[in-house]
Amino acid sequence: MKRFLFAVAMLAGGSVSAAEIVVHSPEELRAALAKLADGDTLKIAPGEYPGGHYVAGIANLTVTALDPADPPEFVGEANAWLFSRCPGLTVSHLRTRGQTANGVNLDDGGDRENLVEGITLERLEIREVGPRGNHDGIKGSGLAGLTIRDCLVEGWGGQGIDLVGCHRSLITGCRFVGKEGFTASAGVQIKGGSSEVTVENCHFQNAGERPLNLGGSTGLDYFRPPGAKHEAARLVARGNTIEGGLCAAAFVGVDGAEFTDNTILFPERWIFRILQETAAPDFVPCRNVRIAGNRVVFRRSQIRVEVNVGGGTAPETFAFEGNRWFAEDRPEASALRLPVEEKDGVHGSDPR
Repeated sequence: MKRFLFAVAMLAGGSVSAAEIVVHSPEELRAALAKLADGDTLKIAPGEYPGGHYVAGIANLTVTALDPADPPEFVGEANAWLFSRCPGLTVSHLRTRGQTANGVNLDDGGDRENLVEGITLERLEIREVGPRGNHDGIKGSGLAGLTIRDCLVEGWGGQGIDLVGCHRSLITGCRFVGKEGFTASAGVQIKGGSSEVTVENCHFQNAGERPLNLGGSTGLDYFRPPGAKHEAARLVARGNTIEGGLCAAAFVGVDGAEFTDNTILFPERWIFRILQETAAPDFVPCRNVRIAGNRVVFRRSQIRVEVNVGGGTAPETFAFEGNRWFAEDRPEASALRLPVEEKDGVHGSDPR
């Protein structure tokens, strides 16, 4: 019985438009990767496979499980998968575990002037990356129109998702679960000149020092576009649940963000941080952030400074409106010292 199958769709003129390739073993997978063409669909049978797979310059490729209910698992190596300059890529229903660099890596091949468009990651399970150092579950560099949907990242050394110079993108319905022994710094980090990225309806559980790091610190040679004067701009974080972490969210060199309708539960040191970590000529200070309609439950025994404000920032440009604040251990001490006066804030009643 043949185990390496090709279902080929033909154009009217007889030329090949795309192939559906089904593989059942590591050997068949290696053979298939060597022959990929634009528009192909690669379906991988259940089982355990080694990591370390590299795909470059293939457009409109789909990589997915043959049986979505029983995804293949890719174990070990530096990256489970590295896709370089693969516009229109879709990757879904895969599992990775035990990588030492990144789980899934997506990049622009170093061409910082030309973004890679239209990548979708869906229903991936990425576990145990690192465990120590700057190692990410999902790493994206120089992308536009990226969608990451319904993925799980559990245990990582750096960021659960790290976006550098990514634009017009969406992270939705994902879960980030920190794990003991892994040095997570952030659940989601958006930096390096990124803009118009939304993080919505995600769940962060002990997801590092900064579960949401809106902005960051990037070497100037890695910004996309080159010469950008902000770490990130026009970001949106809405409808998320953030449990634990040293703070719920950090705004770091960001020029414009909305943080709305989120639920924050028991941050360990601060609720928010306002920081500036990149210094360069004409680089804007962290500014223009609206924090509204959030539900915040904290403990006064942990939170002494509610908002940590660093030097070189513009906290006076922040706006707080209609948030509900509740100190569970001391409800009478629920009022906060914010960098600016809040409009219509509610203090002392449990928003849960």
